[in-house]
Amino acid sequence: MPQTDDQIAATFAPHDHRECAHRVLDEAAERLADQGARLTPVRRRTLEILLESHRALGAYEVLDRLAAEGFGRQPPVAYRALEFLVQHGLAHRLQRLNAFAACLHPGHDHHPAFLICRSCHKVAEAAAAPVREALTHVAGQGGFRVERVTIEALGLCATCAAEDAPDSTA
Repeated sequence: MPQTDDQIAATFAPHDHRECAHRVLDEAAERLADQGARLTPVRRRTLEILLESHRALGAYEVLDRLAAEGFGRQPPVAYRALEFLVQHGLAHRLQRLNAFAACLHPGHDHHPAFLICRSCHKVAEAAAAPVREALTHVAGQGGFRVERVTIEALGLCATCAAEDAPDSTA
């Protein structure tokens, strides 16, 4: 269930992330219960860290936060937690940034496209179904079978674009 246009705009606008985090944590707990998996304290804290802002974070950024909170300073601590979250549909790995972002719709299986602001590094999930279907169709015409697609669009969110625009009053 990708974000609507309003939700995408809200992702990039300043807002209180607690509401997003509470909703996602509730959906995550339900999803894991359905899968027979467990959200251990380190996994939960890792997801909370990813949910603090709509930014993608590198594994070492997450590790630094976990270590500061007493979860250990060994890289496997963060990598195992992040891999678990990705495997269970609670986080996404963004190849372009070599980073991770919390899934904003963990209760729903989906394949979003990622809109990444190159300035503030916030990330929104957008509907990718039409693009995926078109790509699958074109590939199929050439006898190619698509197995996996990751769509990452890099640009500027409205806030950063406004800050980047030349001053028209000068």
